[in-house]
Amino acid sequence: MPISKGEKIFNIINSIFLTAVALFCLAPMIYMLAVSLSDNAQVVAGNVTFWPKKFTTATYEYLLSYKAFWKSMGISITRTALSLVLTLCLTVLSAYPLSKSPGKFYGRSIFAWYFFIPMLINGGLIPTYMIISRLGLIGSLWALILPSAVTVFYVMLLLNFFRGLPEELEEAALLDGAGQWTILVRIFLPLATPALATIAVYCSLAQWNEWFNGIIYMKTPSQYPLMSYLQATVLNVDMESLSAEEQMKMASIGTDTYQAAQLFIAALPMLCIYPFMQKYFTKGLVMGSVQSGKTANMIG
Repeated sequence: MPISKGEKIFNIINSIFLTAVALFCLAPMIYMLAVSLSDNAQVVAGNVTFWPKKFTTATYEYLLSYKAFWKSMGISITRTALSLVLTLCLTVLSAYPLSKSPGKFYGRSIFAWYFFIPMLINGGLIPTYMIISRLGLIGSLWALILPSAVTVFYVMLLLNFFRGLPEELEEAALLDGAGQWTILVRIFLPLATPALATIAVYCSLAQWNEWFNGIIYMKTPSQYPLMSYLQATVLNVDMESLSAEEQMKMASIGTDTYQAAQLFIAALPMLCIYPFMQKYFTKGLVMGSVQSGKTANMIG
């Protein structure tokens, strides 16, 4: 069927609009990269826009030798990896039984309400901190991982995906003598790759970008994950804590270029991972999206 003139005009306008939005979103990253690769005098003078002025890599050379930054990045990588594995495991183990009908899973409504109510209310910061403290997790990496290990939104996303799979798959597997673990691992999980990828993207971004918990649960700045470290240092570069050599180096490269380089490197890992997950992310978000009708089915 040929495309009408109106559709062609719409596609052109839509393409121009989406391209402009994409460039608008990329502008801050391009600006930070340009600042981090520019001479400090040019940055202070306000001559840098989206292209480096007096190109230099001195900031990155200094950053490569700064151990505190890379230690915090290592903590963030460990935190994100552990949280991703734990969250995916617990989400699957929660969503799979909840996707069954009440006739197959007795007491399912009680468990559904148990998961649903925390979406509406929570204890707040002080009770949460008291629990973390009583468990002896203050200063531990697990204080950043365990509180968000089970996210109800992820459970509902995967639950709805499981419900969208044909029931005949499970019935055929049961007739062949397969148990529930076999059905889950060998049938449901391979088919749920798009939904799992969606959850992986959400979880990774949430853990990587979260900074507040690191500040309140960690005892010393040396235990901070990357975003907590940046929150503490980018807003206030403490020159007095640096050695004389480091102060001279910082004065030559400039705090603005130094901060821009830190922020750009901090965002780089997620920018590199996201394109590889995009095809699964889009499909999983559409097929397993949470709708009000499905939420009611979960509880009912």
